[in-house]
Amino acid sequence: MAEIGLFDQVYNPDVLSCLANLSNDEVFTPPEVANAMLDTLPQELFRNPDTKFLDPACKSGIFLREIAKRLIVGLEPQFPDLQDRLDHIFHEQLYGISITELTSLLSRRSLYCSKYPNSEFSVTKFDNAQGNIRFKRVLHQWDINGKCQYCGISNRTVLGESGRGDELETHAYEWIHVDSPEDIYGMKFDVIISNPPYQLSDGGNAASALPIYQKFVQQAKKLMPRFLTMVIPARWFMGGRGLDSFRDEMLHDDRIRIIHDYPNASDCFPGVEIKGGVCYFLWDREDRGLCEVFSHNGKEMISSKRALLEPDMDTFIRNDVQISVLQKVRAVDASSLSEWLNAGRFFGFHTRIDWDSSKKAGTIQTADGKSFIPMKAARDNSNNVKVYIHGGECWVKLQNVPKNQEYVGQYKVLIPRSGNPGGSIIGKPKISEPNSCSSNTYVVAIPPSGRLTEAQANNLITYLKTRFVRFLVSTKTSTQDMPPKAYAFVPVQDFEKVWTDAELYKKYELSAHEIAGIEEAIPEME
Repeated sequence: MAEIGLFDQVYNPDVLSCLANLSNDEVFTPPEVANAMLDTLPQELFRNPDTKFLDPACKSGIFLREIAKRLIVGLEPQFPDLQDRLDHIFHEQLYGISITELTSLLSRRSLYCSKYPNSEFSVTKFDNAQGNIRFKRVLHQWDINGKCQYCGISNRTVLGESGRGDELETHAYEWIHVDSPEDIYGMKFDVIISNPPYQLSDGGNAASALPIYQKFVQQAKKLMPRFLTMVIPARWFMGGRGLDSFRDEMLHDDRIRIIHDYPNASDCFPGVEIKGGVCYFLWDREDRGLCEVFSHNGKEMISSKRALLEPDMDTFIRNDVQISVLQKVRAVDASSLSEWLNAGRFFGFHTRIDWDSSKKAGTIQTADGKSFIPMKAARDNSNNVKVYIHGGECWVKLQNVPKNQEYVGQYKVLIPRSGNPGGSIIGKPKISEPNSCSSNTYVVAIPPSGRLTEAQANNLITYLKTRFVRFLVSTKTSTQDMPPKAYAFVPVQDFEKVWTDAELYKKYELSAHEIAGIEEAIPEME
């Protein structure tokens, strides 16, 4: 049998700490984070021989290993004999479901000191090679559109264009590919704890991916454990693709008692970048009330006890500075700049451009995804309408602008649809002069009157570049996608004048603390 020192000594370095630095959609959990999550639980759970724990997305086995270390200490009075204690803990209290066959081996090695707990090297003996950490290869269930009815992944992503399924890993995670998760082990669990996979490629363009972590949370709630704690991306705070209903469900659930929020994911997972940050939470089935929110910024942490939803807001506000600034803005201005903004396909053009470099010409795709309109690349073609596209511009005939031709002759302001959450927040806005329009690359700003002078357009651009505006945008969204709703918290100003941060701070009577919070969070924009 292995020495018990494996469980009660501190490793330096810890192999699981090394694994935690890997960066992908299945991020390994550092031991420090696992223990911080365990610290949120009532510690008497680790002195109760009847407490049952489940990790439904085992990767390194870190959660089960750290729980075992606490149980070994906590159960000593009930099980003075060490081997009896180990046998009870590993057979009756700790359970896992691995996400791949490889991680099942790694998890068993972490917990049982052997990849196969029926071997002579295991610290406890099972009569099978899996023990209580199972891996079962399951299949996706395809609907008529070729999407998995459980996780939404495309069959082309899994099977490939050939339809043969050359990939060894299907990413059909057992936990979220069953209707009744309680049937997997046939028992109730007191604690479900995990760091689930975050997303799956959906077969779309470039890095297009579908979030799936919310499905692990929802499936866990079906079992109604006494406690649920998971570390997940924080994008659900604002909603987004596939997350709006999950956000609504979570923000209205007063059983979420603790949230630790890391806007910079590397503060939680060193060396890992996750847009929008990460968080871990504690859900308590039997206890309702306000949530204790811990906001982390490097080594600094502030906490507050509050409802997850502020009045008249559909977004989780991450810290007290954001809350106080928003309250002051709303007390003065109820208007929203989002009412001026139009989605990128306002003029009917998609982002796709097909170029013929030999002729310096090409086609631009319309929003219906089928039609292609001829365009010219010549910059001196004054009889045509300029179209601002990704990376440059092109020209088409006015009659070939599919939608909203009446605005082609007006001044507009264009804001890149793709933002920069970790830096300037929004892309650099620019003027769309008369006789011009834009593709889906840009959000189009036009006042309800439909009229914007050149001076007003320039003043609007100056306003958008202020730290104040970009701070309010960052409060609403944390992803690269910046649709009109991302500007919902930004008030409309009188654009007959130039607005600076100093003037905006004065107008809304911001305190020195609030100003410092804005300027520390948001860099200058050239």
